[in-house]
Amino acid sequence: MNILAGLETFLYVIASSLFYPVIIALLLLTFWIVICAGGLLREYLDRYQGQFMWVKYYQEHLGNLASSDTTDLKLSRHLQKIELEMVKSLNKVRFVIRVGPALGLMGTLIPMGIALAALAQGDMPKMAGSMVTAFTTTVVGLACGVAAYLMALVKEKWVRADMAELEYLTELRLRQLGAPPSPGLASKVEADDNEMAAEKTAF
Repeated sequence: MNILAGLETFLYVIASSLFYPVIIALLLLTFWIVICAGGLLREYLDRYQGQFMWVKYYQEHLGNLASSDTTDLKLSRHLQKIELEMVKSLNKVRFVIRVGPALGLMGTLIPMGIALAALAQGDMPKMAGSMVTAFTTTVVGLACGVAAYLMALVKEKWVRADMAELEYLTELRLRQLGAPPSPGLASKVEADDNEMAAEKTAF
């Protein structure tokens, strides 16, 4: 019994020591969501004005491209790099969908354990404060997750549209240069859609 009590005390100490790191992580996550929301708003305004960053960059790259035997391979490689960067920017928002509620749950369970310990000691003010903290962290974590999910939906739509436009510009430039189109480009849009759908399901 002494060993079991010691293990329970050890686990309680570990859980209690995670309380402040979880609170700090939730605060940082909230600031990150605000920053992402600001970036999303700026990108929306740019798109509303007809300014598409990746499309413009890729058009400049295509304009400086010289014809060669490996033109299609170079374009395919460069296109993959651009799409990887676009997906990375999307993942900066996607990870909050899982992390936010997880931190909120941790921020709920830890204070509830402290509240139960305070209840056993008859310290009602401490118990009430811990319960308030528990429910607050739940709300914050869920709010971060919901906001991240909505922003990810919007950004995913933009990424799909940009990918389709980049594919079109690539095929158009290859025809202008008289180079044979890369066999992988024709089916690449469908492959990208399937990959993004799989990533969306994972999140």
